Amino acid sequence: METPSSTCDEGSEVDARSHSDFDDLDRPRGHCREASSDVSSECSGEPGSPYGSPYPRWPVCTLAARMPQPPLLKRLSTTRRGCGVRDRKAGDGELQLIKERFSKLLLGEDMSGSGKGVSTSVAISNAITNLYATVFGSCHRLEPLPAEKKSMWRHGMDCLLSVCDYIVEFFPSKEILPDGTTREVMATRPRSDIYVNLPALEKLDDMLLEILDSFQKTEFWYVNDKGHKDDSAATPCRPVNHRGEDKWWLPVPCVAKPGLTEPARRDLQQKRDCAIQIHKAAMAINNGALAEIRIPDLYKQALPKCGRASVGDLIYRHMSFPGKFSPEYLLDCLEISSEHEALEAADRVEAAMHVWRRKASQSHSRSPWSAVKDLMESDKNVMLASRAEDVLLCLKQRFPGLSQTTLDASKIQYNKDVGQAILESYSRVLESLAYNIVTCIDDVLFADEAARKIA
Repeated sequence: METPSSTCDEGSEVDARSHSDFDDLDRPRGHCREASSDVSSECSGEPGSPYGSPYPRWPVCTLAARMPQPPLLKRLSTTRRGCGVRDRKAGDGELQLIKERFSKLLLGEDMSGSGKGVSTSVAISNAITNLYATVFGSCHRLEPLPAEKKSMWRHGMDCLLSVCDYIVEFFPSKEILPDGTTREVMATRPRSDIYVNLPALEKLDDMLLEILDSFQKTEFWYVNDKGHKDDSAATPCRPVNHRGEDKWWLPVPCVAKPGLTEPARRDLQQKRDCAIQIHKAAMAINNGALAEIRIPDLYKQALPKCGRASVGDLIYRHMSFPGKFSPEYLLDCLEISSEHEALEAADRVEAAMHVWRRKASQSHSRSPWSAVKDLMESDKNVMLASRAEDVLLCLKQRFPGLSQTTLDASKIQYNKDVGQAILESYSRVLESLAYNIVTCIDDVLFADEAARKIA
């Protein structure tokens, strides 16, 4: 059998379109052009090709002709969001930073080069987490992000997210030949989860930065390390911190004695509501990404045999009650007062949930009566697993800053899918940033309430 020749014309046609392809790079990644609309112009038949026979095959168009090359060098001169042209010296410094970052990714964070590093998905997840800690780790005030840190965040994420340009899926499409005949080909398009979630995350990212940039002129200020207020022209007042001694290192906001004006208070409340909605959206995307990651075998092997032993008698009695179940009432009975207790309860409930799910999905060949008993037991396990999921969701809503559970950390550690790792880590850091903004606004509102009581 003769080997068919290439069905994608990668010559002059691709070169003629190179400039237009690169012009499309400023658009969000999620809005990539559908490959099906371009398949007739990018693939053309060749003389002697077997695809003109009555038995067409599935030619696969090469990726280079469908998707533009990663525009790392072009991004050194223009930003993703149009912030202007940087000088050559800054571009050379950023190029060195890109080389260092991608070298660490290829080595799997193993600088010895012996191949003992982590997987690519874990390395890129750690890179996003470390970049967030570098940029936003010391930002505990409601003020615009410094230009250097904003540039570091945007260009760093731009480089890390460029991997998504090549995470694609194949789908059948049709091509119209010059003689008018049609044939079926395999075209490529962005993977569905990345196509939907990545543009949404980038939009949430922009909205959070806009909220921080909006705090240009405010009616509140922060006390510096020496105990003096930053703005000497404002009316003196006593700083109030409602977080106690647990967060003693965080800056304390101050408000003048009459309190904030009504427009300033209303604007602050609107920004708080917006940040809460962003937090919910990022948390939903993060939960969806974690749900798609398979459970590691090591976690399954460590699960207890009985879900009741994991959650304890008190929680089990409430969850197995045949009447109406309220996860809020159960958490009120537990009287969880700290995030450490909440995380411990979340680990136990999540482990029991997967035990009950595993029992509900098991099937055995037994006698008819045993089969009926198994069906009843399966229904009970399904109910318990569903209620455990409700309790877990309620716990995360009550404690928005809750750390990763044992299962979530295990999924991130053993995950091999790069696309899922990017969506999970990106949504996680945005969720953390939104929560920090809400917390800082709550501090200012608490100081405003205290100032109005004094007045």
